[in-house]
Amino acid sequence: MNAAPPRIVRLAPIDNVVMAIDPVAGGQTLENMAIKASGDIPAGHKIATAEIPIGEEITKFAQTIGFATRAIHPGDHIHSHNCEFQMFERDYQFGTNVRETKYVPKSEQRTFDGYRRADGRCGTRNYIGILTSVNCSATVAKMICEEINTSGILKDYPNIDGVSAFVHGTGCGMAGDGDGWGILQRTQWGYARHANFASILMVGLGCEVNQIPFLMDAYGLEENKTFQTLVIQEEGGTRKTIAAGVERIKAMLEDANNVKREPIPVSELTLALQCGGSDGYSGMTANPALGAAADLLVRHGGTAILSETPEIYGAEHLLTRRAINDKVGQKLVDRIRWWEDYAERTNGSMDNNPSPGNKAGGLTTILEKSLGAAAKGGTTNLTGVFKYAEKINTKGFVFMDSPGYDPASITGQVASGANLVCFTTGRGSAFGFKPAPSVKLATNTIMYNKMSEDMDINCGPIADGEVSVEEKGQEIFDYLIEIASGRQSKSEELGYGDNEFVPWLVGAVM
Repeated sequence: MNAAPPRIVRLAPIDNVVMAIDPVAGGQTLENMAIKASGDIPAGHKIATAEIPIGEEITKFAQTIGFATRAIHPGDHIHSHNCEFQMFERDYQFGTNVRETKYVPKSEQRTFDGYRRADGRCGTRNYIGILTSVNCSATVAKMICEEINTSGILKDYPNIDGVSAFVHGTGCGMAGDGDGWGILQRTQWGYARHANFASILMVGLGCEVNQIPFLMDAYGLEENKTFQTLVIQEEGGTRKTIAAGVERIKAMLEDANNVKREPIPVSELTLALQCGGSDGYSGMTANPALGAAADLLVRHGGTAILSETPEIYGAEHLLTRRAINDKVGQKLVDRIRWWEDYAERTNGSMDNNPSPGNKAGGLTTILEKSLGAAAKGGTTNLTGVFKYAEKINTKGFVFMDSPGYDPASITGQVASGANLVCFTTGRGSAFGFKPAPSVKLATNTIMYNKMSEDMDINCGPIADGEVSVEEKGQEIFDYLIEIASGRQSKSEELGYGDNEFVPWLVGAVM
C-alpha cells in the first residue's frame, strides 16, 4: 500500500510556492498536484509550483517574499540557496482598507478579575518592583530583592505576586539627550507607573548621567508611599543602602497586600503581540490565530500592540492601508525610513533578520518573515503609531516602534502599558516578562509536544485542519482572560521574568 502523499498548503491562489506540512522526500508527488519534489524538503519549507526565471519574484501570502537567484523549476526546494532579499518599492496607500469595527455591546463585554489602582489604572498582577537608574546600582537592587525573597516574609502577604528587581546595562556613558536618553527615560517612567506594580523602589548610584531627579522632574513623579528612591552615595555605601532598601520594601508590603482583585471590563486589557523563534508555520497557524484573538479584544474595547519594526518590513504597506488617517499611516512609514537609515549607518541590512533558527524552520528572507509576523495584528483598523516605550493613549490596534530583538521589544511594550503578553514561537522560545504575565503559543504540534512545559497553547492543529484560525483565536482570547484574572502562565510557573528587562540601547556608548 502506497503511503499518503506529503501534505502541502498554498496560502494564496496567486502564489508560485506551496509550503510543506510534512517532510517531503525527493521524488515524492505532492498532495493533489502532479508535481514531484526534486529533492528532500523539510516540513515548513517552500516548494516551487511554477517555472521561476532568474531575477523573478517569488510570492507567498500573495506578496513578494524574495527574488530567484537562479532558474527554479516546479518541485524545487526554495530557500536561501536560490532566493534572496532585494529592496523594492511598496505602495503606501493610507486608509484604503479601513472598516467599521463591530464592537461588542457594553452589556455583553467580558470582564476579568484584576487590580484597580487608586488612579484608575488596571493591573493583571500585583508586584513590588525595584528599578535602577544605572547599571552601577544593579547589584544593590538585586541584593535588596534577594534579601526580601529569601527572608520568608512574603508568605504573610499572599496577595503580592512577588518582589522583583529590574536592572539594566546602561544609564551612564551616554548623552543626556537624544534618542537613547529619551528611550531610557520613557522606559523607566513606564515601569515606574505600570499598573501591575503596587509600589516601586528606584535605586541610583548618584553620579550617573541618568539621574533619578531628572526622571522625576520630566514625568512629574513624586516620592510617596508607592514610589520611593535611594541613592547609594547618599546612603553611605552598599550595606547601608541594602538595609535601607529592605526597610522601604517592608513598609510597602501591607498596603500592597490589601489590594484585592475585582471584576474589570476586558477593555482595560492592553495586550503585547510578539513572536520569536518563528518558523514556516508561524504565518499560517499561531500568528493569524493570535490576530483573531487581538480582533476579539479590540471588539471588546481593549488594546493590542504590534511591534518589532524590522519584522514588519515588507508588510508595512498592508498596515498603512488599515490606518485610520494619513497621519497614522505616515507615522508608520517614517519609522520604516528611520530603520532603513539606521541599518545603512551601522553597515547592516534589513535582511540581517531572519535568524539561523528562523531559516532552519523554513523562513528565507525578512520579507517572508514579516508577512507572517504582521498576521498577529489581526484585521481591525490601525488607530495609532507610537515611539518605543511611549504611553499608549488610544484604544484598538496600535503599533509601537521597536527592534525585533524580543526582550528589548517587549520591554518597550510593557513600558507603554501592556499588562499582558502573548508570544508565538515555532522553534520554542523560553522566557517570561514580569510584571506582565506572558503566554506562549506553539506554531506546530511537534515542537509543542517536545516543549509542552513551556507552551501554553498548541496552534499546530490549524495546520492539520482540525480547528479553524477563528476557533483557535477564541480559545486564546478565553485563556488570556483566565491569565489576566490570576491563573499562572507556563512561564510564571517556571519562574521566568527576572532577566528579560532589556531597554533598547540606541546611540554611542562613550
